Formats: sequence, C-alpha cells, structure tokens
Amino acid sequence: MNEDPFLEDRIRMVRLQLQERGIKDSRVLNAMEEVPRHCFVPPDYRHAAYQDSPLPIGEGQTISQPYMVALMTQALQPQPWEKVLEIGTGSGYQAAILSRLAYRIYTVERFPPLAQRAQETLRELGFNNVEVIIANGSLGLPQKAPFDGILVTAGAPRVPLQLLDQLAEGGRLVIPIGDRCNQTLLQIVRQQGRFVRHELVDCVFVPLIGLEAWADIREINEREGYGAKD
Repeated sequence: MNEDPFLEDRIRMVRLQLQERGIKDSRVLNAMEEVPRHCFVPPDYRHAAYQDSPLPIGEGQTISQPYMVALMTQALQPQPWEKVLEIGTGSGYQAAILSRLAYRIYTVERFPPLAQRAQETLRELGFNNVEVIIANGSLGLPQKAPFDGILVTAGAPRVPLQLLDQLAEGGRLVIPIGDRCNQTLLQIVRQQGRFVRHELVDCVFVPLIGLEAWADIREINEREGYGAKD
C-alpha cells in the first residue's frame, strides 16, 4: 500500500479549518480526513488542495473550500441508510464525502467534461455507491425521488419547487440562496408537509443554472448575437 503524502495535510486541515471553526459531527470529520481532496483537483493545484479556499476545476466551476464542504455536509445530516441527491457534481469531492455517510448518492452535473472526470475519479478511488448523471440540476432527479437529503453546491435565486417536491418526509435540503454574487446558506427540513427553514451562514457560490434557477448568460448572449466573432 502506497503511503499517502498528503495525510498530514489532511489531518491538519480537519483540526485547524474544521474543528476549530465549529464542525463537531465526528462522522463528517472522519470522512473529511479519509477522502483525498488532492485527487479531485487539477494537477497544477494539488499543492494547494488542503488550503482553506476554493480552487478552479474547469468550465468556470470550482471545488468548494473544505470548511464549506464540511458545513454543508453537517447541515445535511446524512445517515447510513439514506438516499441523497447532490446538485452540482463539479470535481466529485462533495459526492465522495457524502458516499462515506449515506447509503446511495445520486449527483447531477450539467457540464459533460466535469461529469466524466468526476465519474472516473470516483471509480478509481472506489466510491462505488455514487451515480453521476448529466442533467439540468435545478429540476432535481424526479425518477429517483424521494430523497432523504438534497445538497445543492451552486447559488440559486430562490428555492426550486421541484427540489422541495422531491424531499422525503423528514428530509433536509441544503442550498445557497441569493443573488449571483452573495447568498445565504439555508437548511430546509420537511416536517409533516411543512418546510421549516434555517439560515446558516453567508456564502458565495457559482450560480445554479437551469429552468428553476439562473439563465445561462453565455447561452443568452450567443442566442441574441452578443459577443459573436466574425
């Protein structure tokens, strides 16, 4: 078995970035210590994989900072018998963390190159309870609903109604809501047909694009002829 050259960095990340900032769930902390974040970032950024910052992964997307991944996971409260939906696969790192904590993970990505790369990384590392799907994430995944947890890793202008519809009784939705530049991270719990909302922290995520979220500005510009090259 090859020695992990980043193990000490990961242990330090958990202690300084997570525990000292209030992450208390021992299952989340263990998963963050076990999953090799450096495997989910481009080679040019591996030296920075355990810093407390997001990193670019291509297609204008980022891998979230470790603290935000841990905070969202703790708020989701995934249990070993539960089925979880992630919107915004990105690098696949968040899905890998969730796979250590829940029975089955479905993760949706709109960019095929990112989805393919994430699927390959997850498969190579043995995260076999994760299914990567290329689709419009703002619509959820109704064919696999209901879900015990839904985690959205992109900011939306409002809570997509289809995601609420796909929550099981007692299910939790964790999602950033706001404008394109600033959002508030929400935890929404379905309780006896009602949705109880808790505000967690201010945050900044890439925008959620889709029919129940933001329009893709690049696609609109192309359709209307802006920025076209001769």
